Amino acid sequence: MSTNIDVANMSRTELRVRELEDKNAEALRGGGPDKVAKHKEGSRLSARERLEMLLDPGSFVEMDRFVTHRSTNFGMADKKVLGDGVITGYGRVNGKLVYVYSQDFTVFGGSMSRTQANKIIKIMDMAMKVGAPIIGLNDSGGARIQEGVEALAGYSDIFLRNTLASGVVPQISAIMGPCAGGAVYSPSITDFIFMVKDTSYMFVTGPDVIKTVTHEDVTKEQLGGALAHAQKSGVTHFATNDDKHCLLMIRELLSFLPSNNVDDPPVLPTADRPDRVEEALNSFIPDSPKKPYDMSELIKMIVDEGYFLEVHQHYAKNIIVGFARFNGRAVGIVANQPQVLAGCLNIDASKKAARFVRFCDAFNIPLVTLVDVPGFLPGTDQEWNGIITHGAKLLYAYAEATVPKITVITRKDYGGAYCVMSSKHLRGDVNLAYPTAEIAVMGADGAVNIIFREAIKKASNPETERNRLTTDYEQKFANPYVAAENGFIDEVIEPALTRKRIIDALEMLKNKKDTNPPKKHGNIPL
Repeated sequence: MSTNIDVANMSRTELRVRELEDKNAEALRGGGPDKVAKHKEGSRLSARERLEMLLDPGSFVEMDRFVTHRSTNFGMADKKVLGDGVITGYGRVNGKLVYVYSQDFTVFGGSMSRTQANKIIKIMDMAMKVGAPIIGLNDSGGARIQEGVEALAGYSDIFLRNTLASGVVPQISAIMGPCAGGAVYSPSITDFIFMVKDTSYMFVTGPDVIKTVTHEDVTKEQLGGALAHAQKSGVTHFATNDDKHCLLMIRELLSFLPSNNVDDPPVLPTADRPDRVEEALNSFIPDSPKKPYDMSELIKMIVDEGYFLEVHQHYAKNIIVGFARFNGRAVGIVANQPQVLAGCLNIDASKKAARFVRFCDAFNIPLVTLVDVPGFLPGTDQEWNGIITHGAKLLYAYAEATVPKITVITRKDYGGAYCVMSSKHLRGDVNLAYPTAEIAVMGADGAVNIIFREAIKKASNPETERNRLTTDYEQKFANPYVAAENGFIDEVIEPALTRKRIIDALEMLKNKKDTNPPKKHGNIPL
């Protein structure tokens, strides 16, 4: 207590208030000014500054500020810091209630103790009760070794709540420092993971252990840095430039999400007309079915203000997933990317899209699927690593989804990939096609080589006969009209009207109700 205060003349209440002020000041110091200064070298923010950046000004209410650990082993009884290395509470993002925790690396390296876990568990339970998103800002050296199994039990209790909250409230993890060992499994259960380039990393076993066991030399950044997980493993959904960028991106993501699985996604005002005609789309698809184009540009032409928040941007680039708005209404978009692997579905693309589809379905976010897919990627690597199982994940996700599902076939839609990409047969609500759409078992070249193999061999000029048969096949099947005649396509549309038709469909489907058979849960091919 400060010596310049006249304690003798203070009332009992005033003394208690003064004591509270001192405790608050102590808690706010974290690990002390030296550790905080070292932590903030570069562009890193302190645990409290991160919360200030993430939340609406003045909205944060802290809980359990004075909690300390209960460990007495290895001299820990004399090493207690108020808050015990994690700041927990609730606040608002764009006016929306959220529950948050922010680990403080300056206190015991942010390590997980039994009491730290209890603090996190408390806000997770409250978030479930009131139906609000959970955001975790992770910056921890892992389990507190001095506590042994109690620290591991704390992690396990958090994992359980991550699992129970899955599909009930959105869960977002930001990795803003180290995240190793058992600590990685809580973020991996959550819906979205953000990482910060150069300052955050995730791995189950670190470089030292790997060198001992496998004799591989690898740095933390190479093994589990933001770009490694954004590009190679697909573990992280967003690789951000620094702490500030990370936190602002979380705010942006939340603007597309409902608070829970009962609420509808937010609708925001827009100046973009719902009946806007995009004439450029009438000449956007190349005449040659083998020529690539950028599907992301098509997306930007049709969504509100041309704004698209891409998810998993650096992973499995042959498929695009992300959030946008049509007439102010949030939607999830899944689209093949002809510029990469011709838009083929492979293992990584199937997993990426399936997880995204299931998230949107869990939280009542309509799905808009843009299709230009020549099929599944062939090859021994794909087959031996389970493309059958992984491709089935995407099929399962679309078939299971009960949210409004709108599909637009822009060009190729061949074989099993036709079925998988939100076809009418998987309960697609509105299935549209451009006049350039080609819906068939396979491309004309391959089909002719199989169907007319013997006829081509016997022809006096095999190449001329193959070209004639290919042209004939294209005229019969390389169009959307056979599918339309069977009712598998609801309408063949002028590309310029894509935005209007999607908005019309979303408006028509806004009160859609659909259910799946009663069951404990399905057995998705994991």
